[in-house]
Amino acid sequence: MMSTLGRSAIFIDRDGTLIEDRDYLHKPEEVVFFPGAVSALAAAAKEDFTIVMITNQSGVGRGYFTMEDVEKVHCHIISELAKEGVTIARIYTAPEAPGQTSRGRKPSPAFLHDARDELNLDLSRSYMIGDKWIDLEAGWNAGVSQSILVRTGYGTEVEKEHSNNLSRAIVLDNLAQAISWILAKRQN
Repeated sequence: MMSTLGRSAIFIDRDGTLIEDRDYLHKPEEVVFFPGAVSALAAAAKEDFTIVMITNQSGVGRGYFTMEDVEKVHCHIISELAKEGVTIARIYTAPEAPGQTSRGRKPSPAFLHDARDELNLDLSRSYMIGDKWIDLEAGWNAGVSQSILVRTGYGTEVEKEHSNNLSRAIVLDNLAQAISWILAKRQN
């Protein structure tokens, strides 16, 4: 009998989580993956997790670069991940600057809801991983099983700043550790 439950997903932030945060990165040659991130995503994909990337790219709204630049970076990321057998099912980008009207800019859960509807995902069996408070909030606002803060990018700073408010989050060193935690939890 086929399950009617949606698939489990791992939602990941881009800058500071999957790749090094280089202020307003907009050139493919500037992309540097965190150690272990790609192999961890490959392990998650083998366990049938859908991988979705959700990224705020305020540099577009601020006029620093264009959506075409963002798409070139994303094409490079997709190409590099594909070499390791990793497919990102969707990439959702909020190009607006803070303060500009935006449907999807994190902490809004809109893109997680879009992914749920477009990809038949079960958010209650899914995870959000990021290095900023707004990443955690987006996951909580969408009703994911767990929001995970990584200490890469801005994560260590966020951990210190919000130390009294992190009881709902898991805090781990990096994306590879976060995915290992998710995979271990699934097996229990």
